[in-house]
Amino acid sequence: MGEAQIELLKGTLDMLVLRVVALGPSHGYAIAQRLQQISRDFFQVHQGSLYPALHRLEDRGWLHAEWKESETGREAKFYSLTKKGRRHMEEQARDWERVCEAVALVLKAPQKES
Repeated sequence: MGEAQIELLKGTLDMLVLRVVALGPSHGYAIAQRLQQISRDFFQVHQGSLYPALHRLEDRGWLHAEWKESETGREAKFYSLTKKGRRHMEEQARDWERVCEAVALVLKAPQKES
């Protein structure tokens, strides 16, 4: 992953994780895989970033976690979105959309010829 992708991920990881979990309860490895798949390999989240984020989101009351048997038959901690987490995710998504629109306006501004 390039430096720009890493910096972008740092600033948006919580929102992206909440959005992936909003698709349905998942364990950490599945969240990372789904994020990579949805982003067409743009985001590749490593365990050293993902698990601290999951714990932080759980501590803030945005995710609920419970131990269940995974598809491999092993116990895994499955995360689901709380109502508080859904509200936060939706607010963050609206903010992110406004940022993207503002960046697009700046990028599309006509340039003066030198």
